[in-house]
Amino acid sequence: MSKTIIIWFRQDLRREDNPALHSAYEEGAKILPVFIEDEETPGDWSRGAASKWWLHHSLKSLNDSLSDKLNLYSGKPQDILPDLIKETGADAIYWNRCYEPWRKERDKRIKKALEDDGVEVKSFKAGLIWEPWTISTKQDTPYKVFTAFYKNGCLAAGEPDRPLPAPDRLTYHNRLSSALKLEELKLIPEKDWYKKIEKYWSVGEDHAQRALRHFIKNDVDEYNTMRDRPGVEGTSRLSPHLHFGEISARTAWHEVRKHQHMSKGSNKDSDVFLSELGWREFSYNLLYHFEDRITDKPLNEKFENFPWQQNKNALKAWKKGKTGYPIVDAGMRQLWEKGWMHNRVRMIVASFLIKDLMVHWSEGEKWFWDCLVDADLANNSASWQWVAGCGADASPFFRIFNPVLQGEKFDPKGEYVSEWCPELSKLPNKYIHKPWEADDETLDKAGVKLGETYPRPIVDHSEARDEALTAYKKLK
Repeated sequence: MSKTIIIWFRQDLRREDNPALHSAYEEGAKILPVFIEDEETPGDWSRGAASKWWLHHSLKSLNDSLSDKLNLYSGKPQDILPDLIKETGADAIYWNRCYEPWRKERDKRIKKALEDDGVEVKSFKAGLIWEPWTISTKQDTPYKVFTAFYKNGCLAAGEPDRPLPAPDRLTYHNRLSSALKLEELKLIPEKDWYKKIEKYWSVGEDHAQRALRHFIKNDVDEYNTMRDRPGVEGTSRLSPHLHFGEISARTAWHEVRKHQHMSKGSNKDSDVFLSELGWREFSYNLLYHFEDRITDKPLNEKFENFPWQQNKNALKAWKKGKTGYPIVDAGMRQLWEKGWMHNRVRMIVASFLIKDLMVHWSEGEKWFWDCLVDADLANNSASWQWVAGCGADASPFFRIFNPVLQGEKFDPKGEYVSEWCPELSKLPNKYIHKPWEADDETLDKAGVKLGETYPRPIVDHSEARDEALTAYKKLK
């Protein structure tokens, strides 16, 4: 009689390079695929609205690839999994590891309880290229500087394992009558704002693979230059696919490596992309080792005394893309429309919120968490702390992005601003990043009325910069 194994899917919504699934397949076991939506355990970090929308479609895609055998549940896994064992007589549960604090602790408790009951439990590496506990300094401490982490830790550890093939044929346990229909998880918001997001994304493992192939064919060889240009397609757009595990970081790494070996040109650009995968690993390394501070407390404790401002009107203007600074407003509107924002612009809007408006970085972190389809606790938390200057290997606080200069440098023709702030599209390039400097005739010709069709700046950047630096100096 063949063994029955429950495969507990989490952030690994794929067949290819899925070690838990592959191991069960190699054993010739009957597979019972299970996904449990647990909204209680994460607390304040339960999924945001945009993430829920993506998850709905990702689960649909996964179910299709599993011959309609995916069993969906809602609730606490520690309650549901033992019941499934009793109902099915399953011999084992396999899952791929997650690294969020609540998932780590929950999984430890579940594993112990199941093993105490005589159930076989196995966990596997699938979400990361390098496990956080395998990369450490010579003093056996976690790295806090990215370059050393990546070069001395990750790259020195040798080439990552090759991705596992998708099982060609799976034997399934019968789908359970207790399982929910996808619609019963209620992941799709009642309000139809997500209709905008739907226009921009194709969700699921097949689309993740296509996105990677498209990026390698069209963009990776110019990645170092074009990744900072928000008005062009210069990035991979893989982040939501990676977060939900529709494709593995290991697969992305090896496919780019394959391209490098076949290419006759310089590998500089593709090496930069690989280092961005390294930054993802670094963020998870920080989350794993500093979980008590990285998500909502500054890693650098002196910032606990920073005099943040409680400016609700300014925060609202920032969220709505009505700050009067075009590159900032374009980014915030792109976020609302696409559930995603270009990475260069993420840094610009974050710097503006933190250093121009003096609003606590956690406010931006929470807004991104709700609005991003690629909302990822490790990346989101580490990135906001990086901009705020209070994280590991952070950009120093006194590095304050000038939104006008950033716009002129990275959006020189105003293509990005024109797309997301169309009311400014007829302005000459000279003024599109600083419309308040245009004369009345120019504004009239472009159909711009400051304070009416487009807001005036809500702060003076130069003055705000001086105030931020003054506040920072008082921390020392």
